[in-house]
Amino acid sequence: MDIKSTILDPALSRIPEGDLADKWTNYKAHQKLVNPSNKRRLDIIIVGSGLAGASAAATLGEMGFNVKCFCIQDSARRAHSIAAQGGINAAKNYQNDGDSIYRLFYDTIKGGDYRAREANVYRLAEVSNNIIDQCVAAGVPFAREYGGTLANRSFGGAQVSRTFYAKGQTGQQLLLGCYSALMRQVNKGTVKMYTRHEMLDVVLVKDEQGVERARGIIVRDFVTGKIERYAAHAVVIGTGGYGNAYFLSTNAMSCNGSAAIQCYHKGAWFANPCYAQIHPTCIPVHGEIQSKLTLMSESLRNDGRIWVPKKLEDAKKLQKGEIKPTDIAEEDRDYYLERRYPAFGNLVPRDVASRAAKERCDKGFGVNATGLAVFLDFSDAIKRLGKDVVADKYGNLFQMYQKITDQNPYETPMMIYPAIHYTMGGIWVDYELQTSVKGLFAIGEANFSDHGANRLGASALMQGLADGYFVLPYTIQNYLADQIQVPRFSTDLPEFEEAEKALKSKIDRIMKVQGSRTVDSIHKELGHIMWEHVGMGRTKEGLTEALTLLKGIRETFWKEVYVPGTADTLNVELDKALRLLDFIEIGELMALDALNREESCGGHFREEHQTQEGEALRHDDDYSYVSCWKYTGENQTPDLLKEELNYKYIKVQTRNYKN
Repeated sequence: MDIKSTILDPALSRIPEGDLADKWTNYKAHQKLVNPSNKRRLDIIIVGSGLAGASAAATLGEMGFNVKCFCIQDSARRAHSIAAQGGINAAKNYQNDGDSIYRLFYDTIKGGDYRAREANVYRLAEVSNNIIDQCVAAGVPFAREYGGTLANRSFGGAQVSRTFYAKGQTGQQLLLGCYSALMRQVNKGTVKMYTRHEMLDVVLVKDEQGVERARGIIVRDFVTGKIERYAAHAVVIGTGGYGNAYFLSTNAMSCNGSAAIQCYHKGAWFANPCYAQIHPTCIPVHGEIQSKLTLMSESLRNDGRIWVPKKLEDAKKLQKGEIKPTDIAEEDRDYYLERRYPAFGNLVPRDVASRAAKERCDKGFGVNATGLAVFLDFSDAIKRLGKDVVADKYGNLFQMYQKITDQNPYETPMMIYPAIHYTMGGIWVDYELQTSVKGLFAIGEANFSDHGANRLGASALMQGLADGYFVLPYTIQNYLADQIQVPRFSTDLPEFEEAEKALKSKIDRIMKVQGSRTVDSIHKELGHIMWEHVGMGRTKEGLTEALTLLKGIRETFWKEVYVPGTADTLNVELDKALRLLDFIEIGELMALDALNREESCGGHFREEHQTQEGEALRHDDDYSYVSCWKYTGENQTPDLLKEELNYKYIKVQTRNYKN
């Protein structure tokens, strides 16, 4: 396959001059601003109301901009950010254990396997402390020590305790804090919420100099089926990741990558699509009719110990149900993460822990009927701390596990296995969080910017709130300062007309297929292809086959999909069909990117490129760049634009979690 590639001009990343620790301060000191009276003249559309979208909408509304916020849920409170369990990182160093902004920066760069921008990651670490102060002021009930100070726990990839948490429901509590701030602005009239509306296209309008700028969106009202147009001076995408391309993931079933694909079609580059995170602690798949997977928080690895039997015969007996895990003596248990990575033990990064679990199960040491599970055992923690202390820390997680599996984790080890969880890839953005399309911004998981090839645990909430509360409100002003003379746009412009016409034509085509297969059945087939060929272990042959199979899935969709009902009313199957088409394209981008990147790094593991110990083997001379894919047309191979990663403040080396 011929791929046209180009090296990007470093200036496009818009990274400020100066020392690493001074870049963000220098940027804020010299950026353009919009005065209060002019802010009232400017409209901003925000798509998505999770932590990134809600915090951005609330902050921009408080600043005086006119904000329209769209979400697919019936309330912003139901955004998928609510499902985050374990915590949020910040370099407060409350434990006096050696943490600092630089150490959080370093751990994030190292955890991402040296495939992220230094400047963006340092800024993330720098504003992390502000996030905690903001959330406490908003009333987020973080866990506290006996004396009243905020508590911390450890997460993977770090040797300090920097994770703030609210039991096992941190995402929910943070989102409620954002939601409170958002609803205050709704009440004031600076933000208008559009619930149950899905963005299906972004509209670009040329300015007087002929430069295309994002000026609005086309949406579908879920309840009425009506296609609607909305205009603004800038558009912000905060719609999360695309992990549901695999069908089974820890994401809510409505999570999708459609907004990102619409931006990609209009000229926004899609960066590092192959970087998908596989979370090591999820409840294993238990049947063919399952529709999603359940996450067990990484925080459980603080006190839980992961093991499999040392003896293959014991594993076989467990798989057949002939013995119980409690029947296996301590000396016959293989705590394989503690054995392989003594310095970090059970708190190695997620990609490392996931591959280690796969390796054990591939060797036949899996512990459930399918052979695809390992144990997460709390017996030592219960003996050391007492059942009440463990229940205080993890009670709601233990309860959730017991309700799903009908097993009591206080008495028998949990069974876990890796599953798709998060996507580090996303829409390419510069230092200002602006995409390659003027006036189009992307925040939170929807962009690619901060995590490289692997995200550290408890950093998703940190990035979402950093972007929404503390980064975008500055950087978007630098763009809007030049737009104050631009009048509000009419949605009767030809560009809006053409976008709506193209969308309706696409919907009509889907409705006319009237085949014999449900959307979910095709999506499930797509998921099997993605997991088998673009999953934890990837090969050149498998990825090449995946691209062929994905082309077949697209043909199957257009020949066999069946969407009942009509398009001009509530139609959940139509909503899913539109997303499935985008997931197929995302799958192709992921496979193409993984095929092109002939190295292993973070969540991208090419089996041809590994050390003798089975660890990821990077090739920095050839692949130390961000892969930016540029749309060239339907069924055409996209162009590859390479943003080179030049590390000036950190030594690039092979990750080591053993000592």
